[in-house]
Amino acid sequence: MDRKVLRDDQWEPIAPLLPGKTTDCGVTAKDNRRFIEGVLWIARTGSPWRDLPPEFGHWHRVYVRYNRWSHKGI
Repeated sequence: MDRKVLRDDQWEPIAPLLPGKTTDCGVTAKDNRRFIEGVLWIARTGSPWRDLPPEFGHWHRVYVRYNRWSHKGI
């Protein structure tokens, strides 16, 4: 099932602004797009985190990452 929320032309300007790029020190996030699309799915549907479709990753890991980014102001 294709669950794309963002088109490529929407994603391209956002990607360099997010942490976890290859130019950042530390761990490289390989799934920033999937994570952002999962957060947008939650925002769009108003569903609880536990209802996040598995295509976006495990709901708890997505929530923890969202929570960390929120506290850091990302």
